Amino acid sequence: MIVMSEQVLGRDVSPSSSELALGSRMAAVARDLRRDHGDPDRMLQAITDSSVLNVPSAEYASITTVLQGRFVHSAALSGDIAAKCDAVQEHLGEGPCLESAIEQRTIRIDDMDIDDRWPRFAVAAAGLGVQSMICFQLYVEGFNFGALNLHSSRKLAFDADAESIGALFAAHAAIAFSSAREEQQIRAALTSRDVIGQAKGMLMERYKLSSQAAFALLSRLSQDTNTKLADLANQVVADAEKDLPG
Repeated sequence: MIVMSEQVLGRDVSPSSSELALGSRMAAVARDLRRDHGDPDRMLQAITDSSVLNVPSAEYASITTVLQGRFVHSAALSGDIAAKCDAVQEHLGEGPCLESAIEQRTIRIDDMDIDDRWPRFAVAAAGLGVQSMICFQLYVEGFNFGALNLHSSRKLAFDADAESIGALFAAHAAIAFSSAREEQQIRAALTSRDVIGQAKGMLMERYKLSSQAAFALLSRLSQDTNTKLADLANQVVADAEKDLPG
């Protein structure tokens, strides 16, 4: 029988204290994300808050979303400086967060005073006290994009280890957030199906229609009034409930 030793060919393979600490932090973050998975807003806030705690040198964080490829929105923030950095990029229409989100890549700024990729943003960010940034692409859904952005008041704040941990965290968070969005969509679909079924039943009873004819009537009314089918079904159900004896 072969007994595995903690040393292989003279090399210690036992986990270091830093690796154990990172594992514990990631486990705690995973628990937070599972707890908040049904609420995307709380999920995003948990991501930003945990990023500041877990990525070395991160002082502020934000999640920037770019909707339809052009509408910039701060979906979650940790710190006023992060909010102001997002506002600058929204005003200018350019910056590392936006490029990271849309181009789907990690962007790092080591020294805001000498970085020349977005000169107008760099001047404004340095004026806010931000000297280093790192941005991770978070999710893509059609023409909607997102990035996790970390800020520091120190130059050369984010080293390779911080980038590796941040990338791991961003990937973990993106998966969790994607799951939350899918769950919300499934719940909405199930709710729509139920209310459409109720509306069909009411139309079948009121007008003595078959199930197929009742659905055809709903579809026709939806087209004629330019109203979503689920919204129209809700209106039918609400109107029927008003007619019930008190």
